[in-house]
Amino acid sequence: MIGLTGVTGALGGRVAARLPAAAAGPLRLVVRDAARAPELPGAEVVENPAGYADGEGFRDALRGVDTLYLVSAAEAEDRLEQHLTAVAAAAEAGVGRIVYTSFVGAAADATFTLARQHHATERAIAATGVRHTFLRHSMYADFVPFFATPENGRAVISAPAGDGRTGFVSRDDLADVAAAVLVRDDDELDGRTLDVTGPEALSMDDAARVLGEITGRPADYRQQTVEEAWATRRPSGHPDWEIEGWVTSYLAIAAGELASVSDVVARLTGRPARTVAEHLRAHPEDWAHLR
Repeated sequence: MIGLTGVTGALGGRVAARLPAAAAGPLRLVVRDAARAPELPGAEVVENPAGYADGEGFRDALRGVDTLYLVSAAEAEDRLEQHLTAVAAAAEAGVGRIVYTSFVGAAADATFTLARQHHATERAIAATGVRHTFLRHSMYADFVPFFATPENGRAVISAPAGDGRTGFVSRDDLADVAAAVLVRDDDELDGRTLDVTGPEALSMDDAARVLGEITGRPADYRQQTVEEAWATRRPSGHPDWEIEGWVTSYLAIAAGELASVSDVVARLTGRPARTVAEHLRAHPEDWAHLR
């Protein structure tokens, strides 16, 4: 049995939709709200309203699960605590394998603060002794238009990313890779850490150019200092820990920590990874706010 988390979200929902056709066997969808779970043939839905924070409830929801697709929690001040609780619950439930959605460059000293949380979660999973595969995702391709704001008829990306590059990856490709890993229950992927990226590493100038080509709206990248980045994001009302995550994600780009490009998508799916342009053409909803 494959247990899936995050299925009401953009990534987990894509993964869940792919598995019935992949003859993956029985599926269990672990969700906070059963009414929001996708309807999939033969899938069992188990409700766990408190999510990862409820270790006992999550453990009970995973009884009988062989392989768990553990999607990282939504950004929250206690996100790492949630992850550690979920990992312990999975081990206690007797889960035999965990496939975890991590982030490229995950390390204790990563520039991007949330990548440090992914590193700690990876270590916790490895320490359980449960078989595991870590899928370290690059930044999502749909973040390119998300970064931009309309300004005087243009789309402007303002960030302290310098000339650094990012291997932006389509969530469609991430879902295809996850489905391939989940149905391949073999030793070859055990203990592996896979960087899952797009086929090219783009600078923010490159990303703005692609965005302009796809949307038909002129687009620019405006370099910011760290102080400017904080000043322009503080009025959003979001807490400092969250703004720090946003700002340090750009600083990680500037530092070259997101520049890796891998062949994982091609190796596991049998076709090339989608470029940012290909993803945005297929998903105009991702840049609808710029029209």
